[in-house]
Amino acid sequence: MQTSKPAATNSPKKKESEQPTKDPFGTDSKIEGPITTEIYADEAFFDSNKNTGVFTGHVKVFDPRFSLQSDKLTVYLRKGQDQGLERAVADGNVGVVRERPDPNTGQPTRAVGRSDHAVYTAGDGNVELTGTPRVQQGPNMHVATSADTVMLINQNGQLTTHGPSRTEIHQEAKEEKPGTQPKE
Repeated sequence: MQTSKPAATNSPKKKESEQPTKDPFGTDSKIEGPITTEIYADEAFFDSNKNTGVFTGHVKVFDPRFSLQSDKLTVYLRKGQDQGLERAVADGNVGVVRERPDPNTGQPTRAVGRSDHAVYTAGDGNVELTGTPRVQQGPNMHVATSADTVMLINQNGQLTTHGPSRTEIHQEAKEEKPGTQPKE
């Protein structure tokens, strides 16, 4: 069994004037100080002329705001002194997980997105899922019914679907009180 070591970390320094960071699903994070993103992979290739990194084989990304897994991840960094993330492209068996506390119960709510391909754009915080995408939050599921369907999660946490899909909303059965008839 081979253990992967961190292939790269990204620790941009946060300026005091910055707003709270946004995760790919658009929720405000309450992360203070520098953010470290760890990328684990079987292999990594860096091209400093193009400001890119390509990670392949059992790719796993751990970030305080989300986690991701895929077969391949290509990261594009901004040029110049601030070489922060510009865009990330994940390919093959993509899974994105985000947990945040439920505002009513305080219990963590887990949202899981799966697809064949995903693109995260740092500038607008959008995540685009393609290749028969599906998004699940709690027991509810939104599933593409065509490989051509595109799901876009914007920085406000809103999901927009372009193409055929199916939504499954699961509800707990209500217990009826004895002696009452169900309403028709």
